[in-house]
Amino acid sequence: MRLCPVDADGRAAGPAVVEPSLAAAVRARPGAARWIWRSTAELYGRAVAAGVRVERCYDVEAAEALLMGYAEGQSGQPRSLAAAWARLRGLPVPADPPARAPDGQPSLFEPGPVPLPPGTDPLDALLAVHADQRARTKDTEHPGRTWLLIAAESAGTLVAAEMSRAGLPWRADVHRALLTELLGERYPGGQETRRLAELADEVSRAFGGVRVRPDLPADIVRAFAREGVALSSTRAWELRGVDHPAVEPLLEYKKLYRLHTAHGWQWLQTWVRDGRFRPEYVPGGTVTGRWTTNGGGALQIPKVIRRAVVADPGWRLVVADADQIEPRVLAAVSRDPGLMEVAGTGRDLYADLAERAFSGDRARAKLAMLGAIYGQTSGDGLKHLADLRRRFPRAVAHVDDAARAGEDGRLVRTWLGRTCPPASTAVPDEAGLPQDEPAGTPGAARARGRFTRNFVVQGSAADWALIVLALVRQALAGLRAELVFFQHDELIVHCPEEEAAEVAEVIRWAGDEAGRLAFGETPTRFPFTVGVAECYADAKD
Repeated sequence: MRLCPVDADGRAAGPAVVEPSLAAAVRARPGAARWIWRSTAELYGRAVAAGVRVERCYDVEAAEALLMGYAEGQSGQPRSLAAAWARLRGLPVPADPPARAPDGQPSLFEPGPVPLPPGTDPLDALLAVHADQRARTKDTEHPGRTWLLIAAESAGTLVAAEMSRAGLPWRADVHRALLTELLGERYPGGQETRRLAELADEVSRAFGGVRVRPDLPADIVRAFAREGVALSSTRAWELRGVDHPAVEPLLEYKKLYRLHTAHGWQWLQTWVRDGRFRPEYVPGGTVTGRWTTNGGGALQIPKVIRRAVVADPGWRLVVADADQIEPRVLAAVSRDPGLMEVAGTGRDLYADLAERAFSGDRARAKLAMLGAIYGQTSGDGLKHLADLRRRFPRAVAHVDDAARAGEDGRLVRTWLGRTCPPASTAVPDEAGLPQDEPAGTPGAARARGRFTRNFVVQGSAADWALIVLALVRQALAGLRAELVFFQHDELIVHCPEEEAAEVAEVIRWAGDEAGRLAFGETPTRFPFTVGVAECYADAKD
């Protein structure tokens, strides 16, 4: 491994030296302010496994994705060092390796980094691309915010690597007992379980004894059609509106079948080793900046399965969930005085909002606010939006402007500069379009407007959450505590029992400090509900 120091502009500030590994390089330079490398996912995992910790890094590939997204019409372009080097030199740009499916299993033959052109010095390429990225950062509308976003995204890659290494404590024996309790024993040689077989028989009996496969939507639609019931899908909300004896066992079957296929015995065998669940986190895996995982379904752990997430003896899980984060972010980014005042008490935002604008009706206040953010502008939603617009005009105008920009096909950015791609250059789900609506149609424009209305809030919340992670990680550096889980606006720290109170205070501090760093000085508070328990399921409602 070759490395060299860099100056403030990202250019080489000394001769290159050779080290046998990143771990050796970090140990030899404990005072390094920031490590600049091609990809945290590629390099840092081995260093973590060797017991080495990096305080700060700059992930060139993460930065390239953000900067390409910022540039008009460039979102979704290849992000590798080789691709960035090729663009810089006017060469053909190589494609990124295909991403593993979200539910894909790990493989011995994962693709390696995209190779640089023959004869290219990797260190020279890294230095040139990094210097170019620094220059492009300075050319953005708000360079300070863009730099903060890149730093936060890079910090997120460190957290992701460390969390994958630490793993979420997982009791396989508890998990197996839950599966047997809910699904019944497995039949030898087959995938079906006793309880699923019983429910399938109930469904068939409800249709007069005609054999119906509950796991096949087409079978269900045909069976209801024979009974004179027309279904457009087998989604739970549509089934609940049907008065038929098959509905109850069918809904129960769907719930348990999902558990069996997504977190059943096969999942347990694949993903849990040595008392830990270790998914591969993908920071910024969605267009909004929210994380995904390469397999394992870590971000969709069913509540019932959380009983298997149990701290080690003498340790505790500190579980923190951000309170009403999207309305608070809307208050901060819109600078609406009234909404910032409501969001500045640190109390239940919806209750305070109800007292000020909805005659104390908390449910109506919550529906109104979420409707404004998510674009529910018909029926009662339209009336609620009008009420909000009178009380909080700047907040509603902020999401309205984002919706209009989205409908027009223009770029829309979060507060820090994460960019929603224009409809003309992105695949439908990335641009906020339904898959069956081609860009340019009225329906596609409206759908994109609803997406960008929420994007400016949800994406800014994702940026804030990254800064929370970075702050918590820094504050825990002197403790035995470890970040072990992160999901949108929820995080879990695994720590010795005696550290739990300190960890809880760190997280509470990090929420407000991240708000100040991300959005500047505003009255808005960003509180967390924090629970301490031995079991994940017991830490929160």
